[in-house]
Amino acid sequence: MIVRAEGAPRRPERLRRFELAPVRGIWRHELALYKRYWKSQSFASMVEPTFFLLAFGYGFGSMVAAIGDYRYLDFVATGVVGTAALFTSVFPGMFNGYIRRVFQHTYDAILATPVDVHELVTAEALWIAAKSAVYSCTPLIVALFFGLDPSPGMLLVPIVTFFTALGFGLFGMWTSSVVPSINSFDYVITGVVTPLFLIAGTFFPVGTLPGWARHAAQLNPLFHCVELVRHAVFGLRPLADLGHLGALVLFAALMWLIAVRGMRRRLIG
Repeated sequence: MIVRAEGAPRRPERLRRFELAPVRGIWRHELALYKRYWKSQSFASMVEPTFFLLAFGYGFGSMVAAIGDYRYLDFVATGVVGTAALFTSVFPGMFNGYIRRVFQHTYDAILATPVDVHELVTAEALWIAAKSAVYSCTPLIVALFFGLDPSPGMLLVPIVTFFTALGFGLFGMWTSSVVPSINSFDYVITGVVTPLFLIAGTFFPVGTLPGWARHAAQLNPLFHCVELVRHAVFGLRPLADLGHLGALVLFAALMWLIAVRGMRRRLIG
């Protein structure tokens, strides 16, 4: 039995169960903000991967006509989808998470309402993933105008990018809870994001890498995303694809656990 000293401040109890009403409220808040900056964000999120596609597809494509059974332009187009999912999720998770927690105190205001940390993290990550799932399809749409054959599997690409962006958005939020300053994100971008980007099979097959890099790629969620996108576009491989999807779901679940724990420690203590 715990005996509390008379007059001692009582620590407020937080809701522990998960409710959908706070998620809807946070989404309304995000939508209100998004209406103010959607033009600039959409421009950056959709045009940047298009530049990657055109630069690498036609730059290297002039020297490398095909990789395996794929045109190099088609190979790059499917790879850049994964890159777009990474960039449009991890950066908002990191910078928005840090700015709203440290400078704007937005999260403090939200938690003053009947919202718990796990609901806040979940709603923010789902919002990031939903936007990223849409933006990430831009390279495929552009590639269709340059000769990529449409296929029914393309309809699965937003689902793949959603789970990928969910995991990386949560990773970004967790990172925002552990870095000592906003400048420390340079370590994360250079030491984590860039290597993930380079060993995902985006611009060249992972099989051409040294053995240790090929093994490391199997632990890279972005690699599993790129493989799923390519299979969705060029032909599904059910057993392999279930493994890739399982890896993305497992990554998102792990990131959710540590993101909630990190944000709870920072926001509540």
